[in-house]
Amino acid sequence: MLTIRISFEKRAEAAYISLLDLQRVFQRILKRSGLPVYYTQGFNPHIYLSFASPLSLGQESLCESCEVKTAEEKSDLSAWKETLQPFMPRGIVIRSVAPAREKSSEIGFADYTITLPLSAEDALIAYNESETAMVSKKTKRGSHEVDLKTYIPQLDYQKEGDSLSFSVRMPCASGEGVNLNPSLLLAHLQQTHAIPPWQCEVLRTQLYTKNGYVFC
Repeated sequence: MLTIRISFEKRAEAAYISLLDLQRVFQRILKRSGLPVYYTQGFNPHIYLSFASPLSLGQESLCESCEVKTAEEKSDLSAWKETLQPFMPRGIVIRSVAPAREKSSEIGFADYTITLPLSAEDALIAYNESETAMVSKKTKRGSHEVDLKTYIPQLDYQKEGDSLSFSVRMPCASGEGVNLNPSLLLAHLQQTHAIPPWQCEVLRTQLYTKNGYVFC
């Protein structure tokens, strides 16, 4: 049995498709495609699907991935890409279809580009000048305090027109590993500065393994 990783972009209106709805979309598309995907056994068989490090609603990405299984040992993966893309909703573009090598549990970090209105500059200056940036992170075991400065000591931003942008690398591990969402950083910046949420954009640009290799 071969595990196949479908890497895709999720932009524009597609950023507002929730993970649950995205799973339904892929289930329907794979069924309609006629591709040789693997179905789970039992009374309610369904296509095996696994999404790595799903994003929060409204965040865009250049590096989303979905894993499916096929009973075939060899498969024309270029045909998979050509077959699937016409069925995809607007905003989802398939970048590649290839055998999965690293497991999604090996993901450790992610790069993001964050764009804010120019009025947010004071918030970034205040962040850079502060010694700590404490936020409350909710988990299944409750809430605990995290100092963002431990992971993002400085925000180096660039101005362009009426906006500014900066790139950050944040932990993105699964299970017991550290996983910080960019929304925690945005919420911290909005605590003391009136930054309109609808003017804040998050774009994930790369996923890395814990060893620093590109995941997708």
